[in-house]
Amino acid sequence: MFNRLFGKPKQETNALTTLDKLNETLEMLEKKEKVLVKKAAAEVEKAKEFSKGRNKRAAIQCLKRKRLYEQQIEQLGNFQLRIHDQMIMLEGAKATTETVDALRTGASTMKAMQKATNIDDVDKTMDEINEQTENMKQIQEALSTPIGAAADFDEDELEAELEELEGAELEEQLLQPATTAPAAPVQVPAGRQPARPVPQKRTAEEDELAALQAEMAL
Repeated sequence: MFNRLFGKPKQETNALTTLDKLNETLEMLEKKEKVLVKKAAAEVEKAKEFSKGRNKRAAIQCLKRKRLYEQQIEQLGNFQLRIHDQMIMLEGAKATTETVDALRTGASTMKAMQKATNIDDVDKTMDEINEQTENMKQIQEALSTPIGAAADFDEDELEAELEELEGAELEEQLLQPATTAPAAPVQVPAGRQPARPVPQKRTAEEDELAALQAEMAL
């Protein structure tokens, strides 16, 4: 349909040649028009001269030729107008053809891209990625699973043993008697009485520990 309206690519190339030919013809018509305008003006000057010389017949002949030139000038003007109109139409058709060709190329490229990345290929690729991810998870889980003698250990038994160790350590700390470091002797100069040592107050924790030790001793 587009080829029928706007022509084939070969005809699009010929449009440039046609535009060049029309442009050359237009320049030729413009040159002819300038020549005829000069000739018409010359006939007017001749008619004036003959009129001054009382040669009325010759003056009228000059005016007739002037009108003939003017008719040709008008005809050339019409020719130029038609050529301008033809050039405008060709340029518009050329722009339309180039636009349609660009759109056709874009549509073909997009179609090729869609064919290269259709929805089935995308779904297949996503399935492969998910499968590879799942396989990697299974591999990591297999590598983290204990093997050999370590696989036979019971986690519950190990936790129970740890609790027993912690209980025994706490009991040992409670049974251990509280000891205080002896105070260093203080040298008193001669002639002075040493001050009485101030008894130290035990803390509440030390009192509770002492009471517990006494109960356990019973």
